[in-house]
Amino acid sequence: MGDLRVWDPIGPDELPEVLAGMSGRWWLAGGWALDRHLGRQSREHEDTDVLILRHQQGALQDALGGWDLHAADPPGRLRPWGTGEVLPVEVHDIWCRRTTTAPWSLQVMIDDAPDGTWRYRREPRITLPVDDLDGPASTDAMRVLAPEVQLLQKSKGLRPKDQSDFAAVVPTLEPERRAWLAEALRVASPGHPWLDAL
Repeated sequence: MGDLRVWDPIGPDELPEVLAGMSGRWWLAGGWALDRHLGRQSREHEDTDVLILRHQQGALQDALGGWDLHAADPPGRLRPWGTGEVLPVEVHDIWCRRTTTAPWSLQVMIDDAPDGTWRYRREPRITLPVDDLDGPASTDAMRVLAPEVQLLQKSKGLRPKDQSDFAAVVPTLEPERRAWLAEALRVASPGHPWLDAL
């Protein structure tokens, strides 16, 4: 089974090759997405995150054929993700490694986007057209999650790294992105401490 705590994340620049066989959309996410927005690495990263849409989970499994894939069942128990298994709606994370004894290489987050509209899983009133998930750092080779969406995802935990990411990224946000994040936080978390800075 290997040590479930050990990570050796693949670098963001490797993702287009690793996911070349994926027919669906995917986005670089997490702290690396925010660093791509900043144009520099602002801190160390323990893992590499990718976002996919729930209806494209089969395409991910096809693209990573031969990898050892585990679903994170709430409240955080890892279990093997069987070939062809459709993950239930409460599963939002997949951990990926090349073999059963290798370190973890990639964490894939699953979001819902029925009818081409992305919904924030903690507050479904917050939505965006799927095309608007592409941030300004996106390229032809790799979509990068919009920074305001990634900050919203980070707003729940308020871990030191999330606070650091917020402080680094917010001054660089275009006014419309800043306004979207502020409104999303008002809906999802009235009184959130980040609102004063927005």
